[in-house]
Amino acid sequence: MGNNLKTIVAFVPSNKCQKYLLEDLEEMPVDKMVDLSGRQLRRLPLHICSFRELVKLYLSDNNLNHLPPELEQLQNLQILALDFNNFKALPLVVCTLKQLCILYLGNNKLCSLPLELRFLQNLKTLWIESNCLQYLPEVVCELSLLKTLHAGSNALRTLPPQLQCLQELRTIWLSGNLLSDFPPVLLDMPFLEVIDVDRNSIRFFPSLAHLPGLKLVIYDHNPCRNAPKVAKGVRRVGRWSEETPEPRKRSGAVIDITLDERPLLPPAVRTEPE
Repeated sequence: MGNNLKTIVAFVPSNKCQKYLLEDLEEMPVDKMVDLSGRQLRRLPLHICSFRELVKLYLSDNNLNHLPPELEQLQNLQILALDFNNFKALPLVVCTLKQLCILYLGNNKLCSLPLELRFLQNLKTLWIESNCLQYLPEVVCELSLLKTLHAGSNALRTLPPQLQCLQELRTIWLSGNLLSDFPPVLLDMPFLEVIDVDRNSIRFFPSLAHLPGLKLVIYDHNPCRNAPKVAKGVRRVGRWSEETPEPRKRSGAVIDITLDERPLLPPAVRTEPE
């Protein structure tokens, strides 16, 4: 009954109804975090924009498709979660929040990203999975501090060569796209630690043994004829992954290589910067 009532109240713009949705949140919390996830919101209550010292704002799992210009007042915001909403375009006001470190945009209806995204030069983690992207917007390649890029479950067929400019990038998640070839640009990114191309259409994998930073490669559920070759200590997840990455022959015998490191698989929950 409570959720049904909130759904009805969300259509009513009166201050009294908005306070009901906020559950009497009148002052900024001591931890400088506001979580309005799953509140059936169709618009962001303007009262939140008065919390100018706010650091974390979670608006996940609502019915939002726009944001008010007053959001620009939150210049201390470092984490903004807009995933599981109805955004067809990223509101430009988000690109004015220059202290953002983590931006969640997954599970919306985005077909592109605005050029103004380049203003978020402190961004370290970008989640754009489960949207309608047919290509990776080149503006992403201008986010010089980006360390983690989640772009799975879109319709990507290739990656722009400019991606190699992101020398801080360590993990890239591309599962569930339309890649028919392993993206060549990734071969020129020796600093990558995790590459996930699970559930694509890749038929052949080039050697990844020359990537000194690589710790984990996930390539399962591809119609590949071979497993990617990797250096010693790199974990592989996929067909033939239990085989020795680089067999070493000594006196006619194959010596097994022990995988000493076991990097973590894709995070099941959100991670925040240290």
